[in-house]
Amino acid sequence: QELLVESGGGLVQPGGSLRLSCAASRITFSVYTMGWYRQAPGKQRELVATIDSDGAPNYADSVEGRFTISRDNKKNMVYLSMNSLEPEDTAVYYCYAYLRPSTYWGQGTQVTVSS
Repeated sequence: QELLVESGGGLVQPGGSLRLSCAASRITFSVYTMGWYRQAPGKQRELVATIDSDGAPNYADSVEGRFTISRDNKKNMVYLSMNSLEPEDTAVYYCYAYLRPSTYWGQGTQVTVSS
């Protein structure tokens, strides 16, 4: 069983919205910093957003004001709400969990923004 399992990706038109979910298991979820990274074809994996154990979010400049990260410690879930999507947001989105020295990654979910 995977530690982190993403869902919610898909095809959406420019200007549309999607909500990604990540279910965590077998970790003490509430103490981990959780986050989302993405990797577009031919590009390096890049930070999208993180949320620490206190619920403080951090965003990449490219998504600030359009994306919102949130977590539910009772359900061991982290979410990424994405609005005003642009073709440049097309990528595989990866959920990640970090608590020094451990880092865990999900398998990724594809988001494609295209008309």
